[in-house]
Amino acid sequence: MIRTVEETRSTNDDVLGLARGGAPEGLWLRAERQTGGRGRQGRDWQSPPGNLYASTLVRLRPNDPPAPTLAMVAAVALHEALGLSAPGQSFVIKWPNDILAGGAKLAGILLERADDAVVIGIGVNLAYHPEDLGRPVTSLAALAGASPEGGIFVEMLADTFARWLARWRSDGLEPVRTRWLAAAHPIGTAVSTPEGHGLFVGLD
Repeated sequence: MIRTVEETRSTNDDVLGLARGGAPEGLWLRAERQTGGRGRQGRDWQSPPGNLYASTLVRLRPNDPPAPTLAMVAAVALHEALGLSAPGQSFVIKWPNDILAGGAKLAGILLERADDAVVIGIGVNLAYHPEDLGRPVTSLAALAGASPEGGIFVEMLADTFARWLARWRSDGLEPVRTRWLAAAHPIGTAVSTPEGHGLFVGLD
């Protein structure tokens, strides 16, 4: 089920609230605009109209792979949806939560958990991208000359996510990991964590 609202503070906050109220897995909430969007480590996520701001809900089951690996499920699903939306463009997954195009950030993923509920927020620069972040940023429109409307893109994303989520549950993490590595930045790419900086050598 996909719901769309004109404006909200944060789709992740809303879906976390719905999860605590018993909302089922598979819910998607999309906002035309956010007033308090955030990225990883609480970073501000600019949310002008025309881009994708959406969150979905996964209910963890006893035999599921580790919950943090849902970040990989989201990344491969988003990578696939972007490829379907802009054939011929090259997109790269950057650990831990970004999608890049030509070295510029195009999309981000944020996971938050409450008990058995994992809320996955996804932001994609479809029509617009900020110019003053001090790092390369781009949009699908800048890359391809046009971009799908958010309501169309989220339907495509919901489909690819449902398929990869089902595979994560039925076949385990390995197929998701293999697909993630095939779409990820190359070995030797610089990466950083709150603990420090290093080079990407693989994914255990």
